[in-house]
Amino acid sequence: MIAIFGAGTMGSGIAALALGHGVPVTLVDLDRSTVDDAAARVRGHLRHGALMGSFPDVEPAGLTTATDPSAAAGAELVVEAITEDERAKATLLAELCGVVPPGTPLVSNTSGIPIDELAEAVTDPADLVGVHFMNPTWLIGTAEVVRGDRTGEHALAAVLALLERLGRKSVVVRDAPGFVTSRLLHPMINDAARVVQEGTATAEQVDELMRGCLGHPTGPLLTADLIGLDNLADALRALADRTGITSHAPCELLLAKVAAGHLGRKSGQGFYDYGKVLS
Repeated sequence: MIAIFGAGTMGSGIAALALGHGVPVTLVDLDRSTVDDAAARVRGHLRHGALMGSFPDVEPAGLTTATDPSAAAGAELVVEAITEDERAKATLLAELCGVVPPGTPLVSNTSGIPIDELAEAVTDPADLVGVHFMNPTWLIGTAEVVRGDRTGEHALAAVLALLERLGRKSVVVRDAPGFVTSRLLHPMINDAARVVQEGTATAEQVDELMRGCLGHPTGPLLTADLIGLDNLADALRALADRTGITSHAPCELLLAKVAAGHLGRKSGQGFYDYGKVLS
C-alpha cells in the first residue's frame, strides 16, 4: 500500500494511476468533503483510463480514504501531493516523519521546489525524493524524478521500482529550481500569455500556431488551463525568486485571471471557456 496526502487534482490522479496498476492506495486529506469528491474523481479517472488503454488488464486495487494522517502508518511509500507551497509541503513532510517508520521513502510531488530545501524539514534527508508527475498522470507515460544532493540510494531505488510497476518511464535529473520540465515549460507559457496580453494574437491563435508550426501537442495556453492557472502563477513566482530572472514572474494577464477565479479547466474557465466546473 502507498499513502497519498492531498486529494486535489494531482493526488486523485496519482491515486488512479496506482489503483489502475493494482497498487492499493490510502488517500488522505484533512477535509472529508474533499476526500469524498476525490474518490468520485478517481473512479472517473479509472473509467477514462480503461477506455483509453492506459491500464493493464488487472482488477483495480482498493482505495481507502482518510482524514487522519495516522492512516498512512503502514504505507510502503508516502507521496505528498498538496499545493505547490514550500512551507505547507515542509510542514506536512515533517509531520509524516512522525507517522511512518524511519527509512520509509517520502516522495514530494512538486513541479519546481528544490528537494534539498524540502529535505530540511524531514528527519533523514536520505528518505526524500522528488517526483514531478504530469497531469493527467494516468495518461502521460513519463515522470521527472528529482534526486536531491542528500537523497539516498534506497529511497531512489524504491521510487524507481514503483514507477516501473506503474508503467511509467523515469528520467532522473539533478535538483534545481524548476528542474527541467517546469524550467522550460512555465516561462514559455508565461510568454504565450504575454502575447495575448499585448494583443498580438488570441489564445486560440497562439495554440494553433504552436501546434501546427512548432509541433507542440496541445498548445501552451491549453496546457496552462490543464495545469491550473493558480498553480502556474505560484510556480512562476517561485522560479523567479529562486533564479533571480524577473521575466519568470507571472504576467499581468495570468494574475488577472487568477484574481477573477478563472483557474482553467477545474474552474470551468481560464484561457478557454469550458462551460462548467469540472468535477
